[in-house]
Amino acid sequence: MIKVSVIIPVFNEEKTILSILKLVKAQRVPTVSFEIVVVNDGSGDSSLEILLEHKSLYNKLVNMKQNKGKGAAIVEGIKASKGDFILFQDADLEYDPSDYSKLMEPIIRFNADLVLGSRMSGPNITRVSYFWNKQGNRLITFLFNVLHNTTFTDIYSCYIIFKRKLLNIEKLKTIGWEQQAEILSQVISSSRSHFEVPVNYYGRSYDEGKKIRPHHIFKILYIIITKRFF
Repeated sequence: MIKVSVIIPVFNEEKTILSILKLVKAQRVPTVSFEIVVVNDGSGDSSLEILLEHKSLYNKLVNMKQNKGKGAAIVEGIKASKGDFILFQDADLEYDPSDYSKLMEPIIRFNADLVLGSRMSGPNITRVSYFWNKQGNRLITFLFNVLHNTTFTDIYSCYIIFKRKLLNIEKLKTIGWEQQAEILSQVISSSRSHFEVPVNYYGRSYDEGKKIRPHHIFKILYIIITKRFF
């Protein structure tokens, strides 16, 4: 069995956390077992109460009393996990856990080190997104590909799964949105077999709770460049 730890950071997601946990819990992939690790990142709404009332939907709960950001929650989740692979899952409903089977296929068939889910490479369904967010994503993906000689189409998709041994969390320096670029930079530099699969995307608007903003691109670009050369 391949053991995959699904890390779910949660910050003020009372409207969606129960639904996403039920979807994750329902996933079945032959030869794969899922460990569900939820990290409450100091939520100020009823997210924690909902989690405590539904303990059967996850394996571990890490409760951070203060909000420290998604990156900090990711680090704590990885520390608490035991899987051979790490998979990130947002606590909203933008990404569909039914895509886990597609994410696992390159690992099962080809022993992939890293698999990215792409919203840009022919998904069945994609909600129309903000123009400048999409252009920003294309820019950071292009720069990452140039510097690492890769051909990804969407490095800032939520869905990333990689071999746990390829990431040294003690070396991570960032806890903001730029952390994903730092993680990918580290994993790419210590791995050989990379794949990408199309995933569905039901993006939220800012009014619906979308958190990432266009200005985050500057820190992301900085991390991509510095981690490649320094």
